[in-house]
Amino acid sequence: MAMDRTAPTLKVAAEPAGASVKSAARTIELLELLAQADRPVTLAEIHRALNYPKSSLHVLLRTLTACGWLQTDESATSYSIGVRALLAGTSYLEKDPVVQLAAPVLTALRDELDETVHLARLDRGDVVYLASKESAHHLRTSSRIGRRLPAYTCALGKALLAARTDAEVAGLVPDVMTPATDHTITDLPTLLADLAETRVRGWSLEHEENSVGLGCIAVTVPSRAVPRDAISCSVPLARFSGDRQRHIAETLARYTADLAASLRIVQR
Repeated sequence: MAMDRTAPTLKVAAEPAGASVKSAARTIELLELLAQADRPVTLAEIHRALNYPKSSLHVLLRTLTACGWLQTDESATSYSIGVRALLAGTSYLEKDPVVQLAAPVLTALRDELDETVHLARLDRGDVVYLASKESAHHLRTSSRIGRRLPAYTCALGKALLAARTDAEVAGLVPDVMTPATDHTITDLPTLLADLAETRVRGWSLEHEENSVGLGCIAVTVPSRAVPRDAISCSVPLARFSGDRQRHIAETLARYTADLAASLRIVQR
């Protein structure tokens, strides 16, 4: 990708080293807050969520907007992620070997199973969607790239949590596990029992825990001692019989093993 050299040059007053570190942390927190928002966020809402001093918040918003990392509405009262944030996101996807090697794998999986498949990565206690291929069915699922879900709510997350010890899992899930649906596991003992079954079975299983009417199966990509990536297949419950589940799990295991072998060759 060609580098964009058109970013404005800004003159920002020098800060002591400690203040610079704090400004960097605040910048990241602000960008993550707006990236997860489903609509433009007002100054008052940002202030309530982050509780930064108003003077510092104004400077930060003005700087990021001038750089193109944020954008405002016509009245300059609400903020959202700007176009330059796309550069970092697309660069990550274009340079990540798992994403690049997984692209044809996901296409082949989608074609063989005729269901929607996803690639996601564990990021602390969440899974982040890196790629998806939708099925041709009228009744199908979809997930946008960059979508972030609590790991305990979905098959992708449970597959990756199951690759960790119970103590590690306890450190990754929040103290209060907010449900996504009425079927979401919301207590640690039940989650750990589910993960124990996942380890024995070799694949994770989800029934409406993240989306009503959907089932999902996921398998980790075994390219690391402790996997960080997994591939899932999401299926409407009308097509989610026991035999279908086993077929999907076996197919996912075959494709993830092939993907892991390709990754090991690339990473030598």
